[in-house]
Amino acid sequence: QVQLVESGGGLVQPGGSLRLSCRASASGFRFNAMGWYRQAPGKERELVASITPNGRTNYADSVKGRFTISRDNAENTVPLQMNSLKPEDTAVYYCNRVNSLYPWGQGTQVILSS
Repeated sequence: QVQLVESGGGLVQPGGSLRLSCRASASGFRFNAMGWYRQAPGKERELVASITPNGRTNYADSVKGRFTISRDNAENTVPLQMNSLKPEDTAVYYCNRVNSLYPWGQGTQVILSS
C-alpha cells in the first residue's frame, strides 16, 4: 500500500515562506513524475508544480517564480519551497504522481493570514 505523507504547512503572513515536504513509501519512486497539488476552499484540486524523474520542472502560472519543486530520490521525498506567499495560496496541499494517481494522503494545510 503506497503512502504519501505531507508536512510543513502552517499559518504564515503574506510575503512569507514555507517549505513543504512529501515522503512517498512507494517502490519505483524515482521513475515517476511527481507533483504538488492544492485544493482551496470551494475549489477543485489543481496541480501547481511537477517534476519529472530527471528533474525537469513545470509550474502553474499562479505560482511560477515563487514556488520551487525538487526531489530526493534517495529519500523518496519531494520538497516544495514556497516564497512570496499570497492570500490566494491558502489551501490544503497534497503531493502525488502526475500520472496514475496514488491514493491521496492527508495533505498539509497552508493558511495565509495577516
